[in-house]
Amino acid sequence: MPTLRPQPSEFRQRFAAGEQLIGTFVKTPTIHATEILADLGYDFIVIDEEHAPINRETIDTMLCVARASNIAGIVRVSSPDGLLSVLDCGAVGALVPHVSSAAKAREIVAACRFRGGKRGYSGSVRAARYGGTPMWTNIDAADKSTTVIAMIEDPEALDEIDAIVAVDGLDGVFIGRGDLTAAFGAPKNDAPQVQDAVERITAAARKAGKPVCVMVGTAAEAKPFKALGASAFIVSTDQSFMRRAAAQAHSEFASLQS
Repeated sequence: MPTLRPQPSEFRQRFAAGEQLIGTFVKTPTIHATEILADLGYDFIVIDEEHAPINRETIDTMLCVARASNIAGIVRVSSPDGLLSVLDCGAVGALVPHVSSAAKAREIVAACRFRGGKRGYSGSVRAARYGGTPMWTNIDAADKSTTVIAMIEDPEALDEIDAIVAVDGLDGVFIGRGDLTAAFGAPKNDAPQVQDAVERITAAARKAGKPVCVMVGTAAEAKPFKALGASAFIVSTDQSFMRRAAAQAHSEFASLQS
C-alpha cells in the first residue's frame, strides 16, 4: 500500500522546518519511476532536466503524474531560463545549478516569486488549475509553496556563501560535491578540499537558518552530512537503483553456473 505523506504543496514548509526528507533524481524520461517512488513513500523526486534527455513535454507529463501520485515534484533545471516553464507545469520547486553569487541567488528567487519578484503570470496553466483558481489566490498559494534551492557547486561560490544563503526568499542550498570535486581536481568527493567546502557551506546555512540538501548513495553516507545539519537527501537516481538491482540479479544467476 502507498505510504501516506503530506501534500506536495507542504514540501517547502517541511524543508524549512528541517524535517528529514528523502527523494531521488529521476533521469529516465518516463512516468513509471515517479509512480514507483511515490508508492514506496519517498517524499520527493527531482526531475533532471540538466543531465538527462528530458524535454518540456516530458517534464509536464512527469509532473502531472507526481501530482496524481501525491509526491512533491521538483525539477533540476538546465538553466534559470527554464524556471517559469517548470513552475507553470506544476513543479513545487526548482533546483538551480551553479549559483555562485548572491546576485545569481537573487535572480533565481525573483524568477520564482510573483510578489516582490518577476515571475510571469498565466492563469491557464496546470499550476493555476487551468483557470480554476482566481488570480490572487493562485499567486499567494504559489509564493507560499514554491521551493527555491541553490546548487552550490563552484569554488567561487564559497567566497560568497554567507551572502548567498542569506538571500531573502532562497529556501535552502544543495551541496554539489560532484562539480566541486571536478573543479578542485580532487581524486574523490570526500577529499580534504571538498570536505572543507562542505563544512563551509553547512556552517553558513546553519548561521542563516537555511536547510541543506545533499546527494548520497546510502543512509550510511548520509550520517556525517546529517551531523552537519543536512536534512534533505537525494538518494541515488532511478537509473542507479535499476542498475544496482539488475547487477545483483545478474550476479546471483551467474553463481548458478558454478
